[in-house]
Amino acid sequence: VQLQASGGGLVQTGGSLRLSCEASGRAFSSYGMAWFRQAPGKEREFVSAIGWSQRSTGYTDSLKGRFAISRDNAKNMVYLQMSSLKPEDTAVYYCAASSRGSYYTTADEYDYWGQGTLVTVSS
Repeated sequence: VQLQASGGGLVQTGGSLRLSCEASGRAFSSYGMAWFRQAPGKEREFVSAIGWSQRSTGYTDSLKGRFAISRDNAKNMVYLQMSSLKPEDTAVYYCAASSRGSYYTTADEYDYWGQGTLVTVSS
């Protein structure tokens, strides 16, 4: 599976962005998918994940209500809608895929990673 993340950019505090992750491969619908992020000088952290069936989603507590993950299995796409953005959301955002199908909150559970897309929130 190859993953291509896009949609990052520069946005003002309070603004919104939608990140997209396009996956190659016919098995996409069976993969659990996630978004992680890494801010400058910090470790990579879990943002959100969605299971293969789309019924299971998870978020890091501090982002609940502002971020929403979704997927379109017919298009091999995963999305992260981000709203009410804050300067502390500035990071490189990575999409990841797990062949185990469910969603997980730790990076070790994911087999494939995209190249990342930079989100910069100005104050």
